[in-house]
Amino acid sequence: MTAFDALVRPDRYPLSSAYDPAWLLGLDMGPHPLWMLEDLARDLDLKPGMRVLDLGSGKGATSVFLAREYGVQVVATDWWIGADEAAEVFAEAGVGDRVEAVRAEAHVLPFEKGSFDAIVSIDAFEYFGTADSYLPYLVGFLRPGGRLGMATPGMTREVRELGAIPAHIKEVVGWEAIAWHTPQWWRFQWEITELVEVTSARLQEGGWENWLLWARACADHRPEKRVAHQPVIDMLVADGGEFLGFTLVTARRR
Repeated sequence: MTAFDALVRPDRYPLSSAYDPAWLLGLDMGPHPLWMLEDLARDLDLKPGMRVLDLGSGKGATSVFLAREYGVQVVATDWWIGADEAAEVFAEAGVGDRVEAVRAEAHVLPFEKGSFDAIVSIDAFEYFGTADSYLPYLVGFLRPGGRLGMATPGMTREVRELGAIPAHIKEVVGWEAIAWHTPQWWRFQWEITELVEVTSARLQEGGWENWLLWARACADHRPEKRVAHQPVIDMLVADGGEFLGFTLVTARRR
């Protein structure tokens, strides 16, 4: 089996496996976003017609998935990808009438308070969501009882507990790894506010392996960019699942 073929895993991710791996790789901005979203959504209770903010939506794969698979109305928001570029992806995927593209920075969101039934963030929260003040800001955009879910690079143990970033991780991502937290860290960080009830906080089963499969598929799909992916592959191989994975957290606004 090639690395490309390994991205189709109907036994683990039946919904994601219906999507063309080449399409997903063409929208690459990080490890397989649909595997994380499909797994996370099991704890989110999304229902057709909900208004969902896809925060840090990248080039749009997760927004397409939300609209198609859960029948929700999506506002796809990202700072790095322009709204016009994202809108083209949504139109080509046939969900242009269900997904609105908005370019916005995560700390200056141009939405009314209490205007979303759910907020989802896949592989982006580590860039803006670790500050103590961020959850109280973000929760304001949820209706009472609204759902919040995020998937982010995670660690099996806190860097603070280890006393240093493990060398094989530091060599590739440097200080960024201090924003990669355990599920327990996130549970406390959110629950201490008393604004939300955390409904799940866990490491994704096989998250380290998923990350490695994606990195290898990216390197094989575009050999001219292998040099960019090889350090990540080497980091994950060296780690062997000891420290690295993905943290998945869901909560309900009180």
